[in-house]
Amino acid sequence: MSTTEQNGASTSALDPLAGQIGHLSPEQEAKFVEFKAACEKDGVYQPEKSRPTLNDTTLLRYLRARKFEVDDALKQLKDTEVWRETNKLDELYDTFDVDAFEEARKVYHQWTGRRDLAGRPVYVYEISHIKNHMASFEKSSTIVKTASSASASDPIPGKLRMLCALYENMSELVLPLCNAIKDRPNPEIPISTTCHIVDISNVGLMQFWNLKGHMQAASALATAHYPETLERLFILGAPSFFPTVWGWIKRWFDPVTTSKIFILSAAEVQPTLTRFMRPADLPKKYGGELEWEYGMAPSPDGETVRAVKGLMGDKWVRGPLRWVPESDGGGKLLARGTVKGKERNEVVGVLSADGTV
Repeated sequence: MSTTEQNGASTSALDPLAGQIGHLSPEQEAKFVEFKAACEKDGVYQPEKSRPTLNDTTLLRYLRARKFEVDDALKQLKDTEVWRETNKLDELYDTFDVDAFEEARKVYHQWTGRRDLAGRPVYVYEISHIKNHMASFEKSSTIVKTASSASASDPIPGKLRMLCALYENMSELVLPLCNAIKDRPNPEIPISTTCHIVDISNVGLMQFWNLKGHMQAASALATAHYPETLERLFILGAPSFFPTVWGWIKRWFDPVTTSKIFILSAAEVQPTLTRFMRPADLPKKYGGELEWEYGMAPSPDGETVRAVKGLMGDKWVRGPLRWVPESDGGGKLLARGTVKGKERNEVVGVLSADGTV
């Protein structure tokens, strides 16, 4: 059972957190226990040995994506782990050239450094910037060379390598960092999804057409290997021909995903977005108070900066970053990537054990 809020945002009438850790039905809880046991038996997940981000929260994402069908979820997770291993995703991210990362980042979705009212990270993607940085977009097909690419059974296409690095940034930095900050409603519920603002103003039909193949491939990548990471997506600035484009796009997603996508008119932008995030965390361009524009580095809110000591220093640290949880409940932020061929592994932020401000 569900109720529909203004602009189509849907939540459970009984529990808006249904399907999350701590809010599973008895049947879902039983399926989750069964799924974890199957993952351990199959060797795809090993408590205390698997990478930190392959945890209960991630396992539950795969199970939700497959509608709590254990066998289907196990197959998807196994396929992803094989894909990660053959393409050496950890190596790709940890050795990504810092300058190349920042250059290619200009044409993809970007974390503002802020969170919505539930504590989820807020991303912005302004499609029109692709035409201004087409060289960066094209360069992203060649800037990453991994030793595994030629031998991988499911090699990552060139132009998607940068996108993989940004999804790794989301899963290895942004989500766990936002989860570690406890000044949010229901802090016992792990942060596992994101909120996106996609601005398609000043984009012509030909540009959409030229990007069609790339957007479809990117959608398939996210669905297969980073499932259930989208909470909601707001599309702004839709041109008159957008119904045609939307006809292409919605075929790439399942009904559950399309139900999370909301197309806003100009008059709906500010009142709708401020229902989901504080004006202080919404860029001025969209009716908020935040001095942040597309292309800028993340601008973390005061609560995050105060909680993670050393996070900002003089300014946000460029390039790939990784969140490393500590056994006492705290964590540290590591600067990864390479600078002039030299690999970084520097602690640039520390969170106290209780995660409080």
